[in-house]
Amino acid sequence: MKKGLLTGVKVGLLSLGACMLAGCATMPGGVAPSSTPLEGRNYVVLGRTAATDSRICLFGLIPISGHNSMRAAIDAAARRVDGDALIDVTVEGYSQFWFFFSRDVTRVEGRGIRFTK
Repeated sequence: MKKGLLTGVKVGLLSLGACMLAGCATMPGGVAPSSTPLEGRNYVVLGRTAATDSRICLFGLIPISGHNSMRAAIDAAARRVDGDALIDVTVEGYSQFWFFFSRDVTRVEGRGIRFTK
């Protein structure tokens, strides 16, 4: 009986240790009325859109992918609706941690717009 209990404790501790090496953290971002100045410009609203940009690091320190940029996420979100900019913009970030690498993500949401002439 004691051997089975010790094996269960070992498995439990190994599982707990594995869970401690993985995880996720969310960071609040910001809110903005638009991604570019709108004064004196006419536009049409194209609809809701969202996009992300991320960076992956080996051991949480060594970057193995491109940079993580809010501007790249905004541009990608606008492109998804064939727009020029975003209004009602919200931004948040989160990080995911696994055994040997981590991923930092910036997520942008808003409504895409296209400027009229």
